[in-house]
Amino acid sequence: MTDWYGNGMGTGGWLAMIAMMTIFWGLVILAGVMIFRGSSRSRLGGNTQDRGALEILDERFARGDVHREEYEARRAALRGSAR
Repeated sequence: MTDWYGNGMGTGGWLAMIAMMTIFWGLVILAGVMIFRGSSRSRLGGNTQDRGALEILDERFARGDVHREEYEARRAALRGSAR
């Protein structure tokens, strides 16, 4: 039966097949991860354009980036402009 197929694929053929399968499955996994990360980011509101200005100001105050006086002044200004 081996005469029908010749000498088979040989070592080089098997190594090329293993390399191509590894690359293929790596790309499939990478695509799945990228799709999952993109969908979870949009679902959780990861884009700062989707969040309101008050939410961003609240986060900055919680981190300590803004002092209380500045926080209250900006919050009042944002609430005044929202009306």
